[in-house]
Amino acid sequence: MSRTRRTASSRRRVLGAGGRSAALAATALLAATALTACSGGSGGQDGGKAEMKKKTEMSISVNLTGNQVKAGEPVKVTLADGKLAQVKVTDGKGGELVGQISQDGKSWTSERNASPGQDYKVEAQNTESQSATTQFKTTAADKVNKVTINPGKATPVVGIAQPVSIVFDNPVKNKAAVEKQLKVTTSDNTEGSWGWFKDYSGNDRVDWRPKDYWKSGTDVKVEMKLNGVDSGGGYFVKDYNTEFKIGKDRRMTVDLDTKKMSVTEDGKVVKTIPVSAGTPGGQKASWSGKMVLMSKEGTIRMNSETVGLGNAYDKDVDSSIRLTWSGMYVHAAPWNDGNFGNANTSSGCVGMSTANAAAFYKDAQVGDLLEVVGDGSKGQAETGNGYGEWNLSWADWQKKSALNGAGGSAGTQNG
Repeated sequence: MSRTRRTASSRRRVLGAGGRSAALAATALLAATALTACSGGSGGQDGGKAEMKKKTEMSISVNLTGNQVKAGEPVKVTLADGKLAQVKVTDGKGGELVGQISQDGKSWTSERNASPGQDYKVEAQNTESQSATTQFKTTAADKVNKVTINPGKATPVVGIAQPVSIVFDNPVKNKAAVEKQLKVTTSDNTEGSWGWFKDYSGNDRVDWRPKDYWKSGTDVKVEMKLNGVDSGGGYFVKDYNTEFKIGKDRRMTVDLDTKKMSVTEDGKVVKTIPVSAGTPGGQKASWSGKMVLMSKEGTIRMNSETVGLGNAYDKDVDSSIRLTWSGMYVHAAPWNDGNFGNANTSSGCVGMSTANAAAFYKDAQVGDLLEVVGDGSKGQAETGNGYGEWNLSWADWQKKSALNGAGGSAGTQNG
């Protein structure tokens, strides 16, 4: 049986916009005055007391000035004379833009971009302990881009085939700029790569998969430093992160020829389950190839009309685990009991007895690998219809990185 996913429409926020024009070329000239007093002797032949005032000035320029600054570029502070000792740029929420002073001490540049809709304060000090302060304000974004991340923080342990998957609310035209801000850190030097494609919803999506399946026990941390980045379809206004751990090495193989599913743990077969998969020859056939257990959804309502199969069925189904967004599941199918191990007669899903399905559901991990082999399938699903990246060779997957064939290495760190 099959069920479709309901995709939420992209939320858009229309806010005020400002131009750049001459404001970006302007500079903020800031002065800090130091008063120095020199005193002579009193009385005597030189004639009483003398005072001298000396006025000194620290001049800096900032590339972003005024109250209508367009976000999406770094802040640069330049000193007219002398050398910079420190620069601090903070927003109205207390966040700080970290940056670096140039080797000659004449300028400072933030590592990240100014974010939309923020008030920024710039504080600079030179090696003579003189200081200067200025402020600027970025305009709000016309469109804000947000993301959906899997696995999320609600899924702390996943199987060995689970990719990191990020789906964007709005288009990502600047894929390389976005990918550079994504970093995966692992506990065992796992090699992997980002790859771009379309999600089943039609939205842009980027996944990170290891070269080989994860090793059990690996700790994974994902950082998405996207705040202030222009995706080409909207600005990001926050950072994201997630972390998870790899659980047991569990893999399933559904053989359409034998009508059985084998379950292995750590390379050993621990169970063989009679099943009935999709009816060969048409849209009711099962997808083949490597898939991933996406979500454990329990008892759900399945309606054939939602997947273009007419009014063949409409019922509650127990122990349901999703394999594709288009509606392929592993689930209990007691109405098909006579065909388990004998014939493939379902509407595309992998069905089994109520008892077997309940036991399988209990032990299953989101991220476990499931591969369908044998004759009678309707081919492999698109990469974005679930997690289909494991059907690609490592070389082909690396080509999907936006970093000019770099294999996503710029977004990968191990620790």
